Amino acid sequence: MSLPERVKSTYIKILEEELIPAMGCTEPIAIAYCASRARDLLGKMPDCMDIFVSNNIIKNVKSVVVPNTNGLKGIEAAAAAGLIAGNTEMKLEVISKVSDEQKSQICSMLNELPIRVIPMEQGMVFDIEIILKNGNDSSKVRISQYHTNIIYEERNGEILLETELYRKLNKGELQDKEDGLADHSLLNISDIIEFADTVDLEEIRDILDRQIEYNSAIADEGINGNYGANIGKTLILTYGEDVRNRAMAKAAAGSDARMSGCEMPVVINSGSGNQGITVSVPVIEYAGYLGVSREVLYRALIVSNLIAIHEKTGIGRLSAYCGAVSAGCAAGCGIAYLYGGGFEEISHTLVNSLAIVSGIICDGAKASCAGKIAASVEAGILGYHMYKNGQEFKKGEGIVNKDAESTIENVGRLGKEGMRETDKEIVKIMLAVG
Repeated sequence: MSLPERVKSTYIKILEEELIPAMGCTEPIAIAYCASRARDLLGKMPDCMDIFVSNNIIKNVKSVVVPNTNGLKGIEAAAAAGLIAGNTEMKLEVISKVSDEQKSQICSMLNELPIRVIPMEQGMVFDIEIILKNGNDSSKVRISQYHTNIIYEERNGEILLETELYRKLNKGELQDKEDGLADHSLLNISDIIEFADTVDLEEIRDILDRQIEYNSAIADEGINGNYGANIGKTLILTYGEDVRNRAMAKAAAGSDARMSGCEMPVVINSGSGNQGITVSVPVIEYAGYLGVSREVLYRALIVSNLIAIHEKTGIGRLSAYCGAVSAGCAAGCGIAYLYGGGFEEISHTLVNSLAIVSGIICDGAKASCAGKIAASVEAGILGYHMYKNGQEFKKGEGIVNKDAESTIENVGRLGKEGMRETDKEIVKIMLAVG
């Protein structure tokens, strides 16, 4: 049975919205983007800056290198980079073009500009608000729900933009549905596979070509360079060059580079560059090993990308549930597709792999993300081979339910509701450690 046109067009729209380029870890880049826009509205450099952020933003910015800043980390560095060098029109590539002089100016600004970072007591899980002042002039910009979703703009007390979401937040009303994006509730495994099998690839070829090019390049850079804890290189040196290990190692290596400030773009998934690397690089490696056509690779990437987004829909953009888990398990599904797998193989692969690694926490963006990526990709591959050998985790064994869709629902509940207090404790621990 062919998919309804509404489903096809929505899935294409989801891929267009979610598989976009970004340079640097996306949470500090969102801060840089917000600061850049606030500077545009102010029309000059500020003499002070207040940055209001949710706990998950604090968590994901604290320990990761901001690209094009000579190795600086943290919220203040990201905002200063946006003020000095931000090109707002480039969105998640907002600080991709920074001169040596600007890098020096970013460092100087951190020493000279009064900057306050203030945790948001109420708001969304993903929330950033920046207020700039220069004498009697001021500007305010707020981003909420996802990285480029500006919901409020103000200059000298005049409201320039105020969305319905902003009005709801001011009333204390939180909203799960993401404003302005395609309807993710239409995603399900059966339709994702049907879409992958039948979509006219010309409609999304450019998106997938860019994902293959960008994410392969940063993975190679991570293998060949010296970044972070060098998880990818360690895997190769320790376990060799077989395809399973290469799939794990190259995905991890992309994260090694990215978390250490590598100034190369990636194509993200679910708002995350690490997740974008994880859903694509292992599938690309297996496609080369199996010698499949470019068309089959495209269709396998559709499976892995959309299943990852499907998993994340119930969890949310940011959570104490590690996003590498969703992406690594989805990569296993893409690999199953490369082997000729259909609904049954892919569903079992997903359930098996989720059962193995769903306990991994997210304690922010940093070097250890690469290790979590390797473990999650390994689980995705193991999940497929369990199915091929007649093995599976069954309903009632932990969070595993009667089928893949209901297991995804359980994971969403675990990540969004069950780990809410865990998230708070993680941030407290991180701030105490310093």
